[in-house]
Amino acid sequence: MITLTNINRLFRSDEVETAALTGIDLDIASGEFVAIMGPSGCGKSTLLNVLGTIDRPTGGAYLFEGRDIASAPEADLARLRRDRLGFVFQSFNLIDELTIAENVALGLAYRRVPAADRRARVDAAMDRVGIAHRRSHHPHQLSGGQQQRAAIARAIVGGPGLILADEPTGNLDTENGQQVMDILGELNADGATIVMVTHSPAHADVAKRTVHMLDGRILSSARRAA
Repeated sequence: MITLTNINRLFRSDEVETAALTGIDLDIASGEFVAIMGPSGCGKSTLLNVLGTIDRPTGGAYLFEGRDIASAPEADLARLRRDRLGFVFQSFNLIDELTIAENVALGLAYRRVPAADRRARVDAAMDRVGIAHRRSHHPHQLSGGQQQRAAIARAIVGGPGLILADEPTGNLDTENGQQVMDILGELNADGATIVMVTHSPAHADVAKRTVHMLDGRILSSARRAA
């Protein structure tokens, strides 16, 4: 699905140039579950942002399903994010003024999905993560774990091929964090490709492969024993 070759990402200011990513080579096959680990500031989230086309690499090649998108027009990248990618963030990023069902439906906002089909997809996504009974509630009425499940429902409602999760359990207690990991594991078992940034070795063990980073570089990539 994904091939990164010699990906670099520089951040420049008037006086300082910082290398966030240096010489990143990474292949991710369709159906994999990859955990990215490393200390704060090592480039994990920058790498995830590059994978999600939120951030463009300064140099190198990024092949997504065989097409180099490193320098693709923004309109093409917007369509890719809309049709093929799902995002889950540590801070949930739900809109307080909208109900949970309306938040989940945002995952279909830029698609021409008929109203009845949209309702069915939203209901199916919420049922999948166990919050169908909360469809009329607002985010502040839900626990942190329920809010993250709503965020996952929003990410999967459009049927993305790739789910990118940035510290999805970072704001959750142990029990709710495990519930989120169980959901991600089930989605992967059903065929979704998942790339997750995490600080938790226990949660990384749910993935099929762990990539360790330091100072903007990949130190190692190891598959979990069957």
